[in-house]
Amino acid sequence: MRRVTLLCAALIYMLGTIGSALVPSFGLLLVTQAVAAAGTGMFVPVAAATAAALVPPERRGRAIAIVLTGFTAATAFGAPIGTAFGSRFGWRATMWFVAALAVVGIVGLLSLVPRGIASPPAEPLRRRFAPLADSRVVTTLGTTLVAFTSVYILYTYIAEIFTDATGGSGNKVALLMLTLGTVAIFASYAAGVLTDRIGGRGVMAICLVWVAVCLLVLPLVNGTYAASLVLIGVFAVTAFSMSAPQQHRLISLNPSLAAVLVSLHSSILYLAIALAGALGGLGINVGGSGSLGFIAAALAVLALLLSELSHRLVLRRPTPAATTPATTTTADATD
Repeated sequence: MRRVTLLCAALIYMLGTIGSALVPSFGLLLVTQAVAAAGTGMFVPVAAATAAALVPPERRGRAIAIVLTGFTAATAFGAPIGTAFGSRFGWRATMWFVAALAVVGIVGLLSLVPRGIASPPAEPLRRRFAPLADSRVVTTLGTTLVAFTSVYILYTYIAEIFTDATGGSGNKVALLMLTLGTVAIFASYAAGVLTDRIGGRGVMAICLVWVAVCLLVLPLVNGTYAASLVLIGVFAVTAFSMSAPQQHRLISLNPSLAAVLVSLHSSILYLAIALAGALGGLGINVGGSGSLGFIAAALAVLALLLSELSHRLVLRRPTPAATTPATTTTADATD
């Protein structure tokens, strides 16, 4: 049951965080943080799939976007709040504070999430890996991997990329990140609404072209702080808005395996974060931080090509939902 899974994920995260507050050594801290991360990894995809199951198909993109907007808000505000709290009360106090927030989340799940959410029957492990044999799923996941690798190269190396503008000031870097996250909160929800209207393919095309242009302009403006702030704000409009249309496209391919498909999306997203760190580091070693914008822009263009390939594969082999008049929506038809 999805409600039970969400509660278990939140409890695992809470217990891992409490353990982090109590452990006496760094080695054990790594273990408890891994436990907390496992809870997070369980929670996010199930939350998105649950939101999609609670609404009609024509509102699916908006529902997913609401969940992802919360995730984006946590990313935007969690780091600065945690840093401020920890600097005043210590890192262990920060862990207790986060554990208390987890308790609030658990209470919210118990109070607000319905018990009888429709859930697909349990299936063998082989069936759950079956989507990876579908070329449409693989190319859609490939689009996610390359697109978010492009975005996270800038996010991961934001301090190095904007060194000239910030003068090495941590506060100025923090403001850049806060600007990016704040804009992304509103943009992420807007992307979900737009996905319901024009479909995931169209939203992805807009996002990837937008991201590529911002990255190509980057070397022209990253020498001054005011211009850098503006660019980051513009970049944020689409940079983190791609999860909603991509998850919508995946769910549309096989709604009965929504939770599995969204989980695959989340796994690919974490892989993109890791790959961005590796490629960005290699880029700095070879061409310096000034090369990162061009590398990331090239990846955004490659992601656009993959997105269009995914769309053409769907047209060749449409999903049942896309051919059944009773369930066809604008977004499904265009995906």
